[in-house]
Amino acid sequence: MGSPGFASLLSFALLLLRGFDVVLSQQQTQVPCFFIFGDSLVDNGNNNRLLSLARANYRPYGIDFPQGSTGRFTNGRTYVDALAQILGFRMYIPPYSRTRGPALLRGVNFASGASGIRDETGDNLGVHMSMNQQLQNYESTVQQMVRYFRGDTDELQRYLSRCIYYSGMGSNDYLNNYFMPDFYSTSSDFNDQTYSDALIKDYTRQLTQLYQYGARKVIVTAVGKIGCIPYQLARYHGNSTSSKCNEKINKAIAIFNSKLKKLVDHFNNGELPGSKFVYLDSYKSSSDLSTKGASYGFEVMDKGCCGVGRNNGQITCLPLQQPCNDRTKYVYWDAFHPTETANILLAKSTFTSRDYTYPITIQQLANL
Repeated sequence: MGSPGFASLLSFALLLLRGFDVVLSQQQTQVPCFFIFGDSLVDNGNNNRLLSLARANYRPYGIDFPQGSTGRFTNGRTYVDALAQILGFRMYIPPYSRTRGPALLRGVNFASGASGIRDETGDNLGVHMSMNQQLQNYESTVQQMVRYFRGDTDELQRYLSRCIYYSGMGSNDYLNNYFMPDFYSTSSDFNDQTYSDALIKDYTRQLTQLYQYGARKVIVTAVGKIGCIPYQLARYHGNSTSSKCNEKINKAIAIFNSKLKKLVDHFNNGELPGSKFVYLDSYKSSSDLSTKGASYGFEVMDKGCCGVGRNNGQITCLPLQQPCNDRTKYVYWDAFHPTETANILLAKSTFTSRDYTYPITIQQLANL
């Protein structure tokens, strides 16, 4: 007759098998798992149940997504959704808020709308998960994953070292912090140079922490050219004849991005042994979409497909609002976020081309 100990052991063995079935079902993928950290550009539902204005779990968000309004801040797929498909994942990487058990083995999306490198960033919009909180959730996930490797942390490390990690932070540290002086003191506490230094110092610690918990193949994204998004075009009334964008914001972003690229070099040159970091130049790619959009088939590069006011950028999409009819012709879905078409185009171009990645492509990173 079997003992309770044997029954427990059998149950644990079955749990292990179910877990690895998840991995085996994804065996055609170029990497075994994909972990995502970031803000609303890649959030896929983590903010849905939070007391926050940074939520997108209502129509017309998701109007072109098979599952509807999941919490993605666009009409369809995000950049990381498209990238996951290129990597061979048959299912989208699920949000941390509703993922537990064996499903963790193929990766989790920890991104949270309004979040930033600094903890206070985005507080003006309500509850969210900062980069520090996302890292805490990731550490909890790694601890849960150990059971599927029979407690063998070395084997788990070998598994994680083959995965892709994506970290897209910084946009809100400017939009919903530094350039919001009525709510935050950072613009009086710092200047453009010292604020970027403070962000890079915090981000260095955070990315090192990610490395300490298994990350070896890491994509870090530059902050996009956010002085030119519909939100800024709607608000900014500059007197420059050469640009209708807010170049004050773009200048500050460029300083941060330059230091982030140097940080990638620092990590790759031996600071974090065995790792490879790729710098994704979202500033250049977003700039090219806006200035060369017609060559990609876009017709509207300066307005949101959905929104209210000037450039559809003064207020974001309202519940049940009717968006533009042909989303494929717009670079921007709303005041802040690209359309699905733009996201897919960016994912394809950044995967195989060195135009927007440094020092190697994402495809090369996956194959390491």
